[in-house]
Amino acid sequence: MTTSATQTDNRLKQLENHLQQENPVLLESVKSFRMLDKVARRLGLLAKEESHATQIPWWPLISVLGTFSAGKSSFINSYLGCKLQRSGNQAVDDKFTVICFSPEESPRTLPGIALDSDPRFPFYQMSEEIESADAGEGERLDAYLQLKTCPSERLRGKILIDSPGFDADDQRTATLRITDRIIGLSDLVLVLFDARHPEPGAMQDTLKHLVSDTITRADAGKFMYILNQMDTTAQEDNPEDVVAAWQRALGDRGLTAGRFYTIYNHEAAVPIEDESLRQRFERKRDTDLSEIHDRMEQVEIERAYRIVGALEKTAKDIQEKAIPTLQGLIGRWRKRALIIDAVLYAALAAGFLGLSITQGWWQGSHFQPPWLNSLTSSPARLYAAATGLLALLLLVHFLARWIAAKSLRKQVARANKTLGIKGNIARAFQRNTRPWRSLFATRPVGAGPITRARLAKVLTQTDQYVQTLNDKFTNPSGTRPSKPSNPAEIQPPETAEETA
Repeated sequence: MTTSATQTDNRLKQLENHLQQENPVLLESVKSFRMLDKVARRLGLLAKEESHATQIPWWPLISVLGTFSAGKSSFINSYLGCKLQRSGNQAVDDKFTVICFSPEESPRTLPGIALDSDPRFPFYQMSEEIESADAGEGERLDAYLQLKTCPSERLRGKILIDSPGFDADDQRTATLRITDRIIGLSDLVLVLFDARHPEPGAMQDTLKHLVSDTITRADAGKFMYILNQMDTTAQEDNPEDVVAAWQRALGDRGLTAGRFYTIYNHEAAVPIEDESLRQRFERKRDTDLSEIHDRMEQVEIERAYRIVGALEKTAKDIQEKAIPTLQGLIGRWRKRALIIDAVLYAALAAGFLGLSITQGWWQGSHFQPPWLNSLTSSPARLYAAATGLLALLLLVHFLARWIAAKSLRKQVARANKTLGIKGNIARAFQRNTRPWRSLFATRPVGAGPITRARLAKVLTQTDQYVQTLNDKFTNPSGTRPSKPSNPAEIQPPETAEETA
């Protein structure tokens, strides 16, 4: 086992130790991820040092996005009960800040490498992705990311991410790439807008990235759209017009359903002299804040289901996308290789025929070159000539295979990019086009009965994990549980082998 593979295995063991008491269901899912890794490595989709389990964050993740001066940092400080993030009317922080719990009383700020090298966090190996998006920026990781710790009890068991102010019109490629990354990994995304700037029509690109590009996602339900700093609208003749303007703007971007929350920070609020108006604003703020905070507390449950969902999706992607795609690519490669084979062999035959005619090796209808008698009179020479001819034919054949594989390079790269699966199709395709691999193999390397059985077993286990989670969090019959609903006492689901 290589050093990198050993490190990956050690990370998975650390993860298993972490989940031992926290959530045994997820502990069992790590074992399923290990089985899935074996399948992917047999197919060539994963390298030995890679694991599907390290490609997702295992701690519940809440990200806070929004426009400049939308009050993101103030919202986080209020939620934590700790002035952790700098706040102000101007942009005060241009980094993505990952915030997690620490029992130490004094908060700490750690550099980006603390996130880039730890698979438990959402920015594991982010430097490589930044480098691919913007050459040279991968070395400047600390300019994009930082990790902060806080003793707030509300942080136990979850991670918050505070993002820099969003302006899609003037956003660096690497920043947009990181934003898309955290949106994909988050269990809950809070999108904050600033009620003090009631002209959302001027933010078309920003609204497109934060609204239009998210509402069509399969996980669109994890987004909460919040109009912050509503206290400033109390001075308006009709503050409802401000809310209506934002609702129309978001509706124009496709957001026609769901709640639109309106809040403000009571500690920094503009005084509202009208008592009845102040009470109305406070009631609405408290109601919406309560719903937002309740949703933030539910992410631990959502994360458990999301990890099981990621396990199921990865297994189905391998079964329904990766293997069929590989089969299609191999089929095209085989067809092209045979065509190139035929063309090259025909070219050789034509060249040999032309040479024999120009050299006068044909005597009437008889083929009688001067060197033929010397070959037939000596078995050793005949054997050497036959061996040389066979070597030439094999060389032509393997050249045809190589040319056919190279000709499919763009198609393979496109499949690798557009399939949206976790794995390297290009690496798997290369494994199937190696010289010793039969051109007429009926299935991709590693796609045999063992792989099918393992994929079926993982999919069965995901159903059992969901049932176990349902038993923990739901009780449709209304009967009293016979045992306390302590996560440490949940029994892992049976494996397919145990059921059998």
